[in-house]
Amino acid sequence: MNMPHQLTVFDFFHRNARMNGPECALFYNGETRSHSELFDDACRLTNGMAQLNLAAGTRVAVAAKNHPAFFHLFASASALNLCLVLINRRLGEDELAHVLDDTTPQVVIYDDEMRDQIVPLIQARTGIDHSFNLAEDFFSLYAPDPQGAVELAAGSDPDLAYMIIHTAAVQGKPRGAVLSQANLILANLQLMHAYGLDKTKTYLNILPLFHIMGVNIGLGTLMAGGKNVIMDQFSPQAGLDLIREQHVSIFGSFPPILARILECIQSRDTPPDLSSLEIVAGLENPETAGQWEAATGSKFWIMYGQTETSGLITFSPIFEAPGSAGRVSPLVRMIVADDLDNALPPGSTGEILVKGPLVFKGYWNADDLNAFTFRNGWHHTGDMGQMDENGYLHFKGRKPEKELIKPGGENVFPAEVENVLESHEAVDKACVFGVPDAEFGEAVKAVCTLNAGCTVEEKELIAYTGTLIAGFKKPKTIVFIDKMPMTPAGQIDRFAVKEKYGKGQ
Repeated sequence: MNMPHQLTVFDFFHRNARMNGPECALFYNGETRSHSELFDDACRLTNGMAQLNLAAGTRVAVAAKNHPAFFHLFASASALNLCLVLINRRLGEDELAHVLDDTTPQVVIYDDEMRDQIVPLIQARTGIDHSFNLAEDFFSLYAPDPQGAVELAAGSDPDLAYMIIHTAAVQGKPRGAVLSQANLILANLQLMHAYGLDKTKTYLNILPLFHIMGVNIGLGTLMAGGKNVIMDQFSPQAGLDLIREQHVSIFGSFPPILARILECIQSRDTPPDLSSLEIVAGLENPETAGQWEAATGSKFWIMYGQTETSGLITFSPIFEAPGSAGRVSPLVRMIVADDLDNALPPGSTGEILVKGPLVFKGYWNADDLNAFTFRNGWHHTGDMGQMDENGYLHFKGRKPEKELIKPGGENVFPAEVENVLESHEAVDKACVFGVPDAEFGEAVKAVCTLNAGCTVEEKELIAYTGTLIAGFKKPKTIVFIDKMPMTPAGQIDRFAVKEKYGKGQ
């Protein structure tokens, strides 16, 4: 039922067409689309998708680089109550197959670079009724007339599953986090407030649109009536040119994006004009952030969040509270708790627990995991932290059973890499953990023992892991030892291994 208190993603596209119609909404490869033109595109895709007769809740998988079609799909999925499965295009073949089998999409949309990986998987699955290549036949799906899409969108329900983004594999397989339109609208509204996003702002869309932060700032800027400048592949030089030419206000960054742009700035005889730039948001070490602020005059905002929290739930300028991950956002109730979920006083270390309208709807097809994750009425993040008396969160890593490595902003769980390493015929045991890395912030390191009589070279084993999991999950270094430290209970003594071999790059 269409209720008068509901607000949808499609509504924001419609609002912008009426209020900011002639102003630029998207810039991509030298071409622009106004808010009116973008809404027209979204309506024509909505009408075309309606002709496929997809039931509400049908999954539509997307595996592509950043492209204007993402925004058309954000609107049409909203209008038709479809659920977008945003696939990390860096996944390996087995991982891609898992995402498709997990979510059983009826429609798959991909770009030319994903053709060789995704087409065989589509052909092997009978439930995929429609597939489209963005470079070939996708735009044939658009109806010639935009009329009628607004009426179709009247049945949009913002509380249904709208987006599935698979997160790191805690138990060997990625889990699909389910987000609603309501989740994302509220998450993006608080970003609009924090970052001062309005119709005068321009976002450089570097972060991939399969990543929650890419969705947050990209869709948030659009909701505010601003402009998205879309990059389908990061280049420091191209990024600098776009900041200057398109008067970019904000972009998101994970290592090593900022360092590479800084190198490009410093290599020039004349510094580029970056006076339009106001905010860079993401993760970075204080030294690089300080160099960036000195070179550009913009502010670096630190943050903490998860896909499961619809994105960012703490944020602030990095030097406002040095060492923190930012101040807790207005739409979140957060505590740091002990193992019994009792709130701990400021300065104590415990698990970060969250509740509120930004908490996701749960993991796809994982009732037992959802019951455990949401026990006692809290979302258990698996992250450890401290809260200070002023509401700033200090991140303290992952709980031991949910240890996480973050190379360049991606999520890697050690257990997944360990399982792959131990599947090699030469490997007996593997212990994987994160170490400091100058380029990517953190790197994956493995310590392995080999089966009797077996040998394998480090490069060979690294290459082997890359055939089974995404490249960003491969160990950067592997150390071979004769005997793995073990606990009295017969488990690998991870603390002892990390204590001895946990040096960075």
